[in-house]
Amino acid sequence: MHAIEKILAQAAGKKSVSTGEIVTAGVDVAEVNDLYLQVVTSFYQLGGTKVKKPEATTFVFDHYAPAPTIKAADNHKAMREFCTAQGIDKLFDVGRGVCHQVLIEDGLVAPGSIVVETDSHTTTLGALGVFGTGVGATDMALILLNGSLWFRVPEVMKIVLAGGPLGPGVMAKDIILHIIGDLKQDAAIYKCVEFTGPAVATMSVEERLVLCNMSVEMGAKTAYIQPDAKTWEYLARMGIAKAIRDVSTDADYVYSSVYHYDVSKIQPSVATPGSVDNFALVKSEAGVQVNQIFIGTCTGGRLNDLATAAKILKGKKVAKGTRLVIIPASDKVMQQAMAAGHVQTLMEAGAAFSTPGCGPCLGAHEGILAAGEVGLTTSSRNFPGRMGSTESKLYVVSPATAAASAISGTITDPASL
Repeated sequence: MHAIEKILAQAAGKKSVSTGEIVTAGVDVAEVNDLYLQVVTSFYQLGGTKVKKPEATTFVFDHYAPAPTIKAADNHKAMREFCTAQGIDKLFDVGRGVCHQVLIEDGLVAPGSIVVETDSHTTTLGALGVFGTGVGATDMALILLNGSLWFRVPEVMKIVLAGGPLGPGVMAKDIILHIIGDLKQDAAIYKCVEFTGPAVATMSVEERLVLCNMSVEMGAKTAYIQPDAKTWEYLARMGIAKAIRDVSTDADYVYSSVYHYDVSKIQPSVATPGSVDNFALVKSEAGVQVNQIFIGTCTGGRLNDLATAAKILKGKKVAKGTRLVIIPASDKVMQQAMAAGHVQTLMEAGAAFSTPGCGPCLGAHEGILAAGEVGLTTSSRNFPGRMGSTESKLYVVSPATAAASAISGTITDPASL
């Protein structure tokens, strides 16, 4: 069996499972974000009175925090009241940051665990050897009722990253954009995507999180990277010292498909407006005028992302007529960036910082686009209207490309710097 299958089998009280099998497995961590007051409504509609595992239930205010509308404020108020009534202590209120990031930082995510959130990018957690997946309101309400949920055991596709070192200005975001552009949005529907190979081994955990995060843009149900020494060193800082289930894959496991990429051949990349699989090289789009650049989210707002941007922008200025909005993935990331001087460097360059959270990623607030505007974003999606007007144009890029483009006010290849 694959490690993902072992996690599901053990959580379901079974000795083994096979691809396609439906199992009911216990959920170790359930997270509800502030988009989903419907979870609370559905919980009561289904006859719920008491949450089964309040100690394993979390609420995170990240999508609409601080509340930009009366409706959002009402939702927050109702969720706070629900948590108080149900004895849910793990409420991450305004300013803590993006759900995936704060769960990691607070030591709630251990290898071998099953983590379910009301957010499709929960695949991010696969970089830590976790079965992480997103669900809608009704499924989450069932988890609150029962402490478990049904899962279809996914087939596993393997992506082997070899070669290296990475070229100038190339980050994990460029690698995953290249892969999505090659395989397309439907390549991994209800599959697990495992990333492995010598290039993955050399990556930081923060960069591995980016690979797993955007697996969902290929349709993945979950993602996976085998925990190694780097993983455990990273998790030790969060107070996690061991896996809660077996996270080893048997040597004779047969993958549904295997893909190989030489990362040394990958160049700074971009998803052009309309779809994240509209792949192009940054240099082919160079010179396009940009109104706003956004560095942040669960795909581009961690410390290494801000450090990369600060290194490029140090001593420079954001071009006149271009806005640079930066939102750290969490309050801890922001504090670390302040301690390292990155926030000061970026503000001196002309960047505007906002409260840790999702911000404009979903077109909610803190920097949405007007009709006719062009935006660059380090987030994960660029379908029409994702970050504002359906008449705006949105390019997905790495933090390095975003920072380089801020200097000129046009799409710029960071390798050119």
